[in-house]
Amino acid sequence: MSLITRVVAALLMTAGAAQAGCDASPDACEVATGTYHIVLPEAKNPPAVLWLHGAGGSGAGAVRNTGMVNAWTDRGFAFIAADGLPRPGRSNSSWSFHPERPKVRDEPTFFAQIKADAAANHGIDPDRVILAGFSIGGSMTSYVACDQPDLFAAYAPVGGSFWRPHPVECAGPVRLFHTHGWRDTTVPLEGRPLGGGVIYQGDVWHAMEIWRATNDCPQLRPDGFDMSDTFWRRVWTECSAGSALEFALHPGAHGIPRGWSAMIMDWFE
Repeated sequence: MSLITRVVAALLMTAGAAQAGCDASPDACEVATGTYHIVLPEAKNPPAVLWLHGAGGSGAGAVRNTGMVNAWTDRGFAFIAADGLPRPGRSNSSWSFHPERPKVRDEPTFFAQIKADAAANHGIDPDRVILAGFSIGGSMTSYVACDQPDLFAAYAPVGGSFWRPHPVECAGPVRLFHTHGWRDTTVPLEGRPLGGGVIYQGDVWHAMEIWRATNDCPQLRPDGFDMSDTFWRRVWTECSAGSALEFALHPGAHGIPRGWSAMIMDWFE
């Protein structure tokens, strides 16, 4: 890296501006199967959120969302944004997650590589990493939570869940907080067909049934409710030891609602 590049990067970090790079470097961090971007807080050995963008997004674009990034770093979390795979014949990227489609990349292995690299080279605490994502990134988050619940400390999908056919069962108890918009028509709570019925989004209500069974929750209904502020929250507490399950609805459509980051950090902490 040239002296000028290092100076510019240092100035950006001093100003507290999130940048599309590898901490102080403007280049993406690289692991064996992909790339990611990271913005660090001032705290040492911080917890982190590993963020999975929606379809057409990128890790670089995610860290340019300074409002969300700063919400995490101001609370002492590192913000890590993974890069999805380019889609054949398209200029945007996505994740290899669908249960009935060939896997282009082993995504859980990619995410594990990111966690290990961020711990080794950027000092994050690998035992306190939340995997979170929006839309397709939320779907990817849900599948990792189902297949490898111990890979991350907690999971927080927003605006995205399973696709049909739904999983029959998941590997084991998990800490998961799902958030969804009541007026979402891009990923409706009930799902919808795409490509003329070639592929179907899943049903979030059914996904919550899967999570209740996964966490051995004895009742269908939640144990607690909270209708304050923006979110209508439902929580199941009488479940497997070490698990956690919460579902929040907000009145908006397909998006990341204001206050989501703070809500997830409060829940995780």
